[in-house]
Amino acid sequence: MTFSVNDSSLGGRDGSQLTGAKIGERLRAEAETNLAINVVPVPGTDSFEVQGRGEMQLGILIENMRREGFELSVSPPKVMYKTEDGQKLEPLEEVIIEVNEEHVGLVMEALSNRRGELIDMGPCAGAEGRTRMTLTCPSRGLVGYRSVFNADTHGTGFMHRAFLTYAKYRGPLGNVRKGVLVSMGSGTITAYSLMGLEARGILFVSPGMEAYDGMIIGENSRDSDLDVNPVRAKELSNMRSAGKDENVRLAPPRQMTLEEAIGYVAADELIEVTPKTVRLRKKCLDVNKRKSIRRFNKE
Repeated sequence: MTFSVNDSSLGGRDGSQLTGAKIGERLRAEAETNLAINVVPVPGTDSFEVQGRGEMQLGILIENMRREGFELSVSPPKVMYKTEDGQKLEPLEEVIIEVNEEHVGLVMEALSNRRGELIDMGPCAGAEGRTRMTLTCPSRGLVGYRSVFNADTHGTGFMHRAFLTYAKYRGPLGNVRKGVLVSMGSGTITAYSLMGLEARGILFVSPGMEAYDGMIIGENSRDSDLDVNPVRAKELSNMRSAGKDENVRLAPPRQMTLEEAIGYVAADELIEVTPKTVRLRKKCLDVNKRKSIRRFNKE
């Protein structure tokens, strides 16, 4: 994962440790006492590549830094590949899963999109109505899957994973998640604007929170990203309306924890971590630049 300075519009409001030098000093101090972590400066920037033993270990480091007053931007986790005889190799893990029979289809569909391959499947000994599955899956496909697995099995499933070997690269992942709702306005989020956006997907924010251009405010119901304006206020006039204003009732927003955010973000997104909040944002904050990049990728 890459740790860098928080350069968003809301940066510097919550924390006291803000500069790249402070972040680098803290990471080097961690690497001296924690032998499982390796810190590599990124040339020409204030960023640092932090290598560790999985997203949980790095998540604990981020949480500790956050409690110490640091503000930083964190990239999505990436696995470390190998190249042998000109062939790209990636780490594979053995995954053992025990779930109720009615949840087998959901779990199999999710893991097939993550390039998992089934090795063995059968009933659990001594547990009626339970199924045991053994699979091999790339480590990159299992990043963030724990929360999805708990949601699919309603907390009744059991999953154990362990590193197996390095094997041939299995290709890009399938449709792991939906697109996101991205703010294209800065200011205070209003209930009036969220009322129209609620039908578009699942919201991560509530009225009264601050938003900025490029901040992710929700998950789209479709596979593509959608630029929206969550700070639009109702226009007032001195004309009396025929009907009274209806009370705005919104569903509670989805509260994203740091662990869930690490597994949720895509390659073109960042996690903004401050002592008080965890936000998701795009790497490129300007809406026009994002549109041109999207158009260039399609071509």
